[in-house]
Amino acid sequence: MKKLSDYRAFTFDCYGTLIDWETGIWNAGQPLIAENNRSDITREKFLRAFATAETYQESVTPKMIYTELLSKVHQSVANTFTLTTNDTLDGKFGSSVKHWPEFGDSTASLNTLKQHVKLIILSNVDRNSFSFSNTKLGVDFDAVYTAEDIGSYKPNPNNFNYMIDSLRQTFGIKINDILHVAQSMHHDLVEAKNQGLDIAWIDRQRLSEGGKWGATAKVPQLVKPNFLFFSMSEMVEAFQRA
Repeated sequence: MKKLSDYRAFTFDCYGTLIDWETGIWNAGQPLIAENNRSDITREKFLRAFATAETYQESVTPKMIYTELLSKVHQSVANTFTLTTNDTLDGKFGSSVKHWPEFGDSTASLNTLKQHVKLIILSNVDRNSFSFSNTKLGVDFDAVYTAEDIGSYKPNPNNFNYMIDSLRQTFGIKINDILHVAQSMHHDLVEAKNQGLDIAWIDRQRLSEGGKWGATAKVPQLVKPNFLFFSMSEMVEAFQRA
């Protein structure tokens, strides 16, 4: 069985794994809720509505820039709860990625791993939005592949194929030397495994223990990861023991 130290590259989903997108999404939704004076909309309900709307929008408008897509998602969430929105509220939500906070263990964990393996991002956001998150994360990634670059959103197989091909051409890294690290079963882990990638599940929602799906669309069946951790710091500890 492979050890974490056997891989040449760790490829990361960013949002949900390194950036706390659920807190970011919930915070960004507060102006809409306040404008409509709706104290009955819980964080859990809002995130579930977001998951449904984002999944739909990413599938029907694969070439739409993520900031614009988020604005559309905001409109859909408003409709779900019969809320009144406007272009200003939609636009602020669309540009909110720059405010989404990093998880407390992300920066230190990435900087430790950076000393040993190549670090790659495979993200569904646009490059401009990611640049703000990258500043928060404080690490120089070896490569960044976004939905804006690829023209589709995960879990589309094109995104994983693009990454796999790019790593081979740019760094000479083969698929067996890649470990894909992610929180989202829907966006990442199911399709990554389908493409033959080894996977590490950062199960921040503790879905493996019956946790809530939050802002992530549900999948019919969880796939078995090669590695399971509940945080990035836990993964780094395992790496250092390997």
